[in-house]
Amino acid sequence: MSQTTIFVSNLAYGLETQDLISAFSTYGEISDAKIIKDRESGRSKGFGFVTFITPDQAKEALDMNGKELQGRTVRVNFARKQTTREEEN
Repeated sequence: MSQTTIFVSNLAYGLETQDLISAFSTYGEISDAKIIKDRESGRSKGFGFVTFITPDQAKEALDMNGKELQGRTVRVNFARKQTTREEEN
């Protein structure tokens, strides 16, 4: 399966979507980027997703794994398909 979306965790809580785009745009053209926020408080949950145009660009972006972004060591992996609780059991 060709993956174009990566999962980025351990993000600084003050990081904005534009910061995420800036950090990963060196690896290729980004079609979408999103930092996940708490519904109630609107505060970042410390993780997000970046979608690239091609799978090769997404694969190259995995190089950011273990690197520092705004004072935090980020973790970068290919995103997995979201499952429901019933699928997990």
